[in-house]
Amino acid sequence: MRVNRPTVDGDPISTAPNAQEWHVTFDASRGSEASPELVQLLTPEGERVEHPGYDIDLTPEEVRGLYRDLVLVRRVDMEAVALQRQGELGIWASLLGQEAAQIGSGRALTDADMAFPTYREHGVAWCRDVDPVNLLGLFRGVNHGGWDPAEHNFHLYTIVIGSQTLHAVGYAMGIQRDGADAATIVYFGDGATSQGDVNEAFIWASVFNAPVVFFCQNNQWAISEPLEKQSRIPLYRRASGFGFPGIRVDGNDVFACLAVTRQALKNAREGQGPTLIEAFTYRMGAHTTSDDPTRYRVAGELEAWKLKDPIERVKAYMFKNQLADQEFFDSIDAEAADLGRDVRKRCLEMPDPHPLDIFDNVYTEPHALLAEEREQYAAYLATFEGGDR
Repeated sequence: MRVNRPTVDGDPISTAPNAQEWHVTFDASRGSEASPELVQLLTPEGERVEHPGYDIDLTPEEVRGLYRDLVLVRRVDMEAVALQRQGELGIWASLLGQEAAQIGSGRALTDADMAFPTYREHGVAWCRDVDPVNLLGLFRGVNHGGWDPAEHNFHLYTIVIGSQTLHAVGYAMGIQRDGADAATIVYFGDGATSQGDVNEAFIWASVFNAPVVFFCQNNQWAISEPLEKQSRIPLYRRASGFGFPGIRVDGNDVFACLAVTRQALKNAREGQGPTLIEAFTYRMGAHTTSDDPTRYRVAGELEAWKLKDPIERVKAYMFKNQLADQEFFDSIDAEAADLGRDVRKRCLEMPDPHPLDIFDNVYTEPHALLAEEREQYAAYLATFEGGDR
């Protein structure tokens, strides 16, 4: 597919040389005009549109619920970034700009479905009733995750790029053999599609017809590498090479993400095998708080994507259709402020673990080498004043 190089004020929005850039399917100047291959149900201006293959009928209460999810998750994310900047977290991976992809797909899950995240799926964690403070505990270095995956059907965060896709396919093959009415969803970024683990997961899922949905949040940048250095074709088209369907959805449209993911999960549960969903979105912030995105992307690109903000388009839709008044929006803002204060307070109150706790729960049975290493570390700590605490 060939698409003209997108520009902002006449300047190309990517600095990659000699690249045929197809990775921005609609620009800010055209607003509601979406690519035919992009599933969109809500335009950036908040206009409801139809799609022949996907639709969704939401009650006013459900729309208000989605808006609340988006706002509260963004508030948690903003608080976490502030905490890291103040030295209270070691690092943080922001989801800013990707809220619709995560809330839409997260709300499509049933209680029986299992989700496998990367390290950025704070919105999906919210949908699975994981306490946000537990997310912060991992990045504060006081726990190994802090939640029970079996209780929430939400796996622990995975730092190794792409490895969770194999875990998800294995889990999907297990529930397939159990005959469970459930499916698995696994999240990863555009950069992870270049990893061998992801491609191996595609193969296993395809040949075993596993009930798994591969949910790729294409936020256009694999840290500092633009998408055109990952693939010469749209990512969703890769699925056809492995023998299962792929679809691209507007990742800033929570309605479309919900509708597409709901259908893909339904297909998986009914025995139709895997689906690859490419949620076409944008990382508004840094890759992590240790990253400086101004070194590799231009400001005009960021400004263009701000016009497609996932929260503002839902708010515009609600205003236009009189689904909420200013009092409702004010109440959500107040709830978000309260949530931010609560998350900060409880994060700062989290106790530090004893240094030797790192050796606990490594093996189920006694392990001689680990015991020896523990003794050596205990002796080292004892050389410091108060080192036994």
